[in-house]
Amino acid sequence: MNRRFRENRNSNTNISMYIIGGIAVIVVIAFILSYILYTNSLSKQAKIDSSKSYEILNQENDKQMINMITNEQNSEAVSSSIGKTVNEIESESREDNNVQETKEEKSINTNTKEKEESLDNSEQTSKETTNVEENVTKEEPVVKDPTFTKPVDGEIIKDYSKDNLVYSNTLQEWTTHLGIDYKAEKTDIVKASADGTIKSIKNDPRFGLTVVIEHANGFESIYSSLLTAEFISVGEEVKQGQTIATVGNTATFEVADETHLHFEIKKDGENVDPNIYIK
Repeated sequence: MNRRFRENRNSNTNISMYIIGGIAVIVVIAFILSYILYTNSLSKQAKIDSSKSYEILNQENDKQMINMITNEQNSEAVSSSIGKTVNEIESESREDNNVQETKEEKSINTNTKEKEESLDNSEQTSKETTNVEENVTKEEPVVKDPTFTKPVDGEIIKDYSKDNLVYSNTLQEWTTHLGIDYKAEKTDIVKASADGTIKSIKNDPRFGLTVVIEHANGFESIYSSLLTAEFISVGEEVKQGQTIATVGNTATFEVADETHLHFEIKKDGENVDPNIYIK
């Protein structure tokens, strides 16, 4: 029993010594690290102080060098004027004044030349502007849109209808109608609706014998379901109200309707409502 007690006491004593030894080692290491950090801090501070001192010394040396150079220049200027007579000094002063007067005269001449050139340029610009205005006034006047009249004297039996469908007796269906159908008898005279040039005379598969007249500003008038068109030729210029054809019944897609003239107006290739332009 005593032996076991002694062994336990010795074991506890050894553990305590290890702990105390470990703490001592830690304390020593901490002291060494603190000493190293403190030494580095002092070294950095010493370098900074040394650098500042070096900069101050350089600035003082620069100031001394500048003062020495200034003094040397002043001494050279003084020494160059020493020994000169009053006449020499006056002569140099006159030469300086002459040089200054020559520079001023050159400056005046230069300014005068610049003003003259500026005036010439302004006159040239004014002339060019005048020429441009004259050219603008010489341009051709704006061409007005043509005014159309009814190509026949008959009443409207089917009006222009682009947005609303109308019933076709020939096709037996509802469809759009991009022209005006004027009631007329066969061989009734068809007149040019406005001044223009005959563009084409053709037999269209749907519209029958058709005449197309070109007008100003991209307008075209189209006369369909004609009987004859021997009064005109392609390329011929016609006047408003001039006879160009006779009424027939040659339009296959409207053959079931009573005899009439199918009339259209186009602007830049697109169908427009003739009622807007017919006066």
